[in-house]
Amino acid sequence: MAKIQFEGIDQYVAALKKLSDNSRETVGKAIYAGADVVADRIRQEINSLPTGPGKYVKNGEKTNTITAAQKQGLQNGFGISTMRQEGTAYNVKVGFAGYNSQHTNSYPNGQPNSVIARSVCSGTSFRQKNDFVGRASRAAKAEAEKAMEKKLDETLKQIMG
Repeated sequence: MAKIQFEGIDQYVAALKKLSDNSRETVGKAIYAGADVVADRIRQEINSLPTGPGKYVKNGEKTNTITAAQKQGLQNGFGISTMRQEGTAYNVKVGFAGYNSQHTNSYPNGQPNSVIARSVCSGTSFRQKNDFVGRASRAAKAEAEKAMEKKLDETLKQIMG
C-alpha cells in the first residue's frame, strides 16, 4: 500500500482556515483598490468638465457646460459606498450624493448632485451628452483589475505567510 507523507500540513491547514475566516476582509481590500482607481479617473473627468454661466438656452440650442456650483457639488458629493454582499458577490458603488449650492425654484435647498451627473452623462433637451462617468470607467477598467489583483496577491501573501 502506498504511503503519502506531508511536511507542515498542520501549518497549511491553519493558513487556509485563517484565509477562510478573513475572506470578506481580503476581498474587500481588493475591491476597494479597484474602486479607488475608477474613482480617481472619474474625479479627473469631473475636474475637466467645462463650466459656464448656466444661462437658459433657446431655439433648440444645447449647452455643453455646467455652472461652477454644479461642478463643485459633483466634486464634493462624489464617493465610494460601503461594501455590500449581494448573493455570493461583494461590490461597492461609486456615485454622487448630496446637493450643490445652486438654489432653484424646483430645488430651493440645492440641486441633487445625482440629477446633475445624470443630466450631464445622458444629455437633456438643453444639454449635450457628456458621458464622463462611462468614459472614465471604461478607461480605468484594466488598471482597476491590475490594482485588485495586486492587492489580493499582497493580502494573500500576508495571510498565508
